Amino acid sequence: MTATEPQTTAPLLVVRNLRVRTAQGRTLVRDSTFDLAPGEVLGIVGESGSGKTMTARAVVRALADGVIAEGDVAFDGSSVLDAKERELRATRASGFAMVLQDPFTSLNPLQTVREHLRESLAPDVRRDRAAARTEVVRRLAEVGLQPEVADRYPFQLSGGMRQRVAIAAALAQDPDLLIADEPTTALDATTQAQVLDLLRKLQRERGMALILITHDLRIAFSVCDRIMVMYAGTVLEHAPAEMLERAPRHPYSLGLMLAEPSVTHYQERLSSVPGGVPSADSVTRRCAFADRCQWRQDRCTDSAPPLVDIGTGNDVARHTACVRAEELHDDMDTALHSRAAASDTPPAPVLGEPLLRVVGLGKTYRTASLLGRNKETTALQGVSFDIAQGESLGLLGETGSGKTTTARCVLGLSTPTTGSIELAGIDITDYRRLARKQRAGVRRLVQVVFQDPYASLNPSLTIGKALGEAIAAGTGNESAVGSVDDLLDLVGLPRAYAARRPGALSGGERQRVAIARALAVGPKLLICDEPVAALDVSVQAQILELLRDIRARYGMSMLFITHDLAVVRQMTDRTLVLRGGEIVEAGATEALLDAPRHPYTQSLVASVPGAHAAAEPTEPVADAR
Repeated sequence: MTATEPQTTAPLLVVRNLRVRTAQGRTLVRDSTFDLAPGEVLGIVGESGSGKTMTARAVVRALADGVIAEGDVAFDGSSVLDAKERELRATRASGFAMVLQDPFTSLNPLQTVREHLRESLAPDVRRDRAAARTEVVRRLAEVGLQPEVADRYPFQLSGGMRQRVAIAAALAQDPDLLIADEPTTALDATTQAQVLDLLRKLQRERGMALILITHDLRIAFSVCDRIMVMYAGTVLEHAPAEMLERAPRHPYSLGLMLAEPSVTHYQERLSSVPGGVPSADSVTRRCAFADRCQWRQDRCTDSAPPLVDIGTGNDVARHTACVRAEELHDDMDTALHSRAAASDTPPAPVLGEPLLRVVGLGKTYRTASLLGRNKETTALQGVSFDIAQGESLGLLGETGSGKTTTARCVLGLSTPTTGSIELAGIDITDYRRLARKQRAGVRRLVQVVFQDPYASLNPSLTIGKALGEAIAAGTGNESAVGSVDDLLDLVGLPRAYAARRPGALSGGERQRVAIARALAVGPKLLICDEPVAALDVSVQAQILELLRDIRARYGMSMLFITHDLAVVRQMTDRTLVLRGGEIVEAGATEALLDAPRHPYTQSLVASVPGAHAAAEPTEPVADAR
């Protein structure tokens, strides 16, 4: 496979017929073939379970025990899969390195940043204490961090700073190949942009090859030279990034692109790919995507279509595993262009009286110290807003801006230091002052959907038991849903799921259960705290569309907390922008995103990968230090 420019040097990485399976024989990846040139950036995209991470881990032999890689993998001319562990250890040190999705789990909380980086340096540098100290400072500067960061522990750093430390550690021995596995998924928009810019800058300066694993096509298009689309353990399309962005040639690639919510305009209907990713074993003799494809024909299931070159003969290769690629050329182009040209008008909400009223909200955390003075941290300062009945209000901002603290105060999980909160005419500023019966009534008025559905569900309870407990809590509320079956119907899940436990469901299905549980008591206000941040793009579209339908059906108010501008555009009527615990801009969502006035809002809009900012920031965004 070639990049946009013809490959003139020998490939750094050569992968042929890579297969990954468990010791029990279950297939995870099958027949993956690709090359990677020095200095090239390859993106691997697809939904969870598609085999992205397994492929990347297999090529550097970093698979878990009981997972086996077969085939041919050559790095810089030497076999990886056949190498002895001692030989591979040297290659891992200076040949290739990995940056994982969550930097907090990859860093030892008991070690300082200095110790992390020192351990990652070459042995001869590591043994020289003075040289090691100098090199640690240099490596921190390379990723935009100040020298004093070296003496901090991971928990004392922001998410973006932790990811920069992880990148510095991975690059400490100047590898020829860096594998970045969802390196920005957990980060807010501006921090994400900073980390991506940093990776691209370091990659170019070093002439280093980069494999970027992501489910976000906007990121892949903005960073990568070539993109490999994986599904159910196999490659469905492989093409230069610019060519794929302009004209996908596999229905699955098109489906992923159409499922990305637009950040530039409102969409009356959010597109998604129906169904879920099958196991690789179940689709070895057919098109893996056939069951979810709107253009499926009988021949699509007769045999597994090969990945064939459909290039135009101009030395640029592009491959697809769709037997109908040429026939569907015009249909796929029309679908993509129609989505790009569409610009629906957001519906005018039918609003009632104010349901939630927040005035002058402030929250200060005090930390006691054994030595020295106690420390005070202001999380919120002078935050005021209303939410009318039937209105959806967005809270937009970076990590640490005060979004979740605001929600916790409304939910009674935190007590504000100053200000007042009124819900449906009830003063809920301090839940501890409410009578027990009144507090139970307030709990039925406001519910929450969290980011991680698995963490919010009891893994030992069946879905039916969890929903039954929620229904019991809504007794006495005329808006409450009557039965477990009704709840499952409401969120589009089969009734048979009542007998399952959370571990048997996909991430999107678990989030549907979490939404059903929140709706069981018939709330007037639903707080959604990053409800789709951990989900694949297609599942994300399904959940957002479900929330839209619920709001329209029940006239429910929503407080939508997110750092994703596309989600804000599609889900809210008005938006508040928080920075450092204060509201810096507020207004109708469409106007705020199309013509942001505050420099911070402008920087948020400008940081979205692939989006054309409505306005350029008039002041630089402070670096994460």
